[in-house]
Amino acid sequence: MKTQEQSSTLKEEVPKIKEGLLDKYEKEPVKEVTKETTKLPKPTGWRMLVLPFRMKEKTDGGVILGTETIDRQQVASQCGNVLAMGPDCYNDPKRFSDGPWCKVGDWVVFARYAGSRIEIEGGEVRLLNDDEVLATVQDPTDILHKY
Repeated sequence: MKTQEQSSTLKEEVPKIKEGLLDKYEKEPVKEVTKETTKLPKPTGWRMLVLPFRMKEKTDGGVILGTETIDRQQVASQCGNVLAMGPDCYNDPKRFSDGPWCKVGDWVVFARYAGSRIEIEGGEVRLLNDDEVLATVQDPTDILHKY
């Protein structure tokens, strides 16, 4: 049988080992997590950042579309979600007397080849001028998307 002295010695040794491991982990640097939105370009002037609509991977009929087909459709898309707006977007009262045509979070329609395409991980975004927006829509799936 263990005596009280032996059991108290064992109890004291356990925290020492634990503290030694904690010291090791406290010294490791902690990596900061960056949000994906901070990696996107910030529009300047009268430009806006738009994420083109991306169709579902599976059609209503159950056909699974390939990634190449989905990517081609996104490039040819004429509808997108406004992610950010530059500081001068819709600030010209002569050109936009009725106020802004859209705001961040709106789905907008634009010309097929409008704006500058910027490749990002997982697709692309477009930088459009504020006057390149043709219309706004409530639901992008209401528009027929062809490529």
